[in-house]
Amino acid sequence: MTLAKRMLLLVALLALVAGACSDDDDTSDTSAPETVTSIVEVPGETVTSIVEVEVPAEGETVLKFWSTETQTARLAKTQEIIDGFTAATGIKVQLVPVVEDALPQVMLTNAASDTLPDVVFHPLDFTIGWANAGVLDAQAASEVVANLGAETFSQGALAMASSGGEVAAVPSDGWGQLLIYRKDLFDAAGLEKPDTFDKIEAAAAALNDPGNNFYGITASNQPDAVFTQQTWEHFALANGCELVDDAATVTLASSNCVEAIDFFTNLLNNYSPAGLQDVVTTRATYFAGQAAMIVWSPFIMDEMAGLRDEALPTCPECADNIAFLAENSDFVPSFAGPSGAPAQYGQVSNLGIGKTNNTEASKQFVEYWLSEGYLDWLSVSPEGKFPMRQGTPEDPTAFIEGWRALSTGVDRQAPLSDYYAEDVINGLITGSNNFARWGFIQGQGELVTAVYATLIVPQTLDQVLAGDLTAEEGAAQMQSLAEEEQSFLGG
Repeated sequence: MTLAKRMLLLVALLALVAGACSDDDDTSDTSAPETVTSIVEVPGETVTSIVEVEVPAEGETVLKFWSTETQTARLAKTQEIIDGFTAATGIKVQLVPVVEDALPQVMLTNAASDTLPDVVFHPLDFTIGWANAGVLDAQAASEVVANLGAETFSQGALAMASSGGEVAAVPSDGWGQLLIYRKDLFDAAGLEKPDTFDKIEAAAAALNDPGNNFYGITASNQPDAVFTQQTWEHFALANGCELVDDAATVTLASSNCVEAIDFFTNLLNNYSPAGLQDVVTTRATYFAGQAAMIVWSPFIMDEMAGLRDEALPTCPECADNIAFLAENSDFVPSFAGPSGAPAQYGQVSNLGIGKTNNTEASKQFVEYWLSEGYLDWLSVSPEGKFPMRQGTPEDPTAFIEGWRALSTGVDRQAPLSDYYAEDVINGLITGSNNFARWGFIQGQGELVTAVYATLIVPQTLDQVLAGDLTAEEGAAQMQSLAEEEQSFLGG
């Protein structure tokens, strides 16, 4: 995008936000129902629809709740929580599903017509940018956290969702990226747990056997996929490679980042399947029993146990025991590079309170979600929804213990403990307290959003993988492009 076009975009976005925050008298026809442009994913396609929002009667409150959880089962569970809230409070809530990738544009579109959501369930990536743009009410979110007890939340999740001393949105649930490995093969080869770069590479080299269609590791390298960014950021964090330093200066050209790029690209070039790899192909390779390691999210755990028919393991041993991979895999939430300390990439979903006239009712809804409705929400996908609120002031581990007992799966249901050892589950819980991400702690959430949206990292990694750039040149290119984004944002 040219600078001129970017400036026009900035002006447009500022105008949208200004319109949303205007105190001018509304002379429009209020008898017509409000509408929300919603983009909803259905099997095989993505459709855009206009959702009619109920106009409340005089003295009645109807909250607009947007959610990026568009799957049918999750929408049904969300509605159950909403119904419980309405029964308890008398406050109505209208659910509007919006596909995550479309959420930024839909948010801005509705800001223009002053139809912002009262509450929006969204990824951490958008939180700080929206708060800084004035569409989220950080004071209301901070009050919710104080009412529930800040000590009951994951402190890492709170820190990443905070800006300027306030919590911009309330952490709900999250997942941490995992390095998963075939423990049976590692044990047979006398290999150590792959929790450092050296051990990862040693194992990949020892077990790589492309002549027999078996690879040391499979991980995403697709240049137009955010999953590649998430995968490599895990390695970057592990080697002390940060997007910015505490002074908000971009640091992607650092020696730590060069080292992380070099390690990751050599690992994939030498020990992984050829060609483009993404979220689907990496899982398929591991499920076919053709890789010793995979980098994936914990959403793979129920599938690896054979609980989802659309993604069943197909390894030779799986024919007799569909849960073979679950029973013979182990997990490394955090690993370390030679220039870093153990780190785990984490993604957190937050509940943002919009700048609307329904602040008090919105706060009640968020507090209900994170208390009476919380375990019901986590139950929709326990393997990928670790509780960011761990308990209550009276029972600090109430939600952690409740989460442990939840069943997971799509076509079949079972607790994770039926397939995974106690130490595995404890490791997942411990890791959820210490999720790491680029930029958020340093107050650069908007820059993170821009870096993700422009795919600076995966596209540069693709050039290094192809041999068009060295690791040093790739780091310099990432640095330059990130600096351009920061300059555009006024940083």
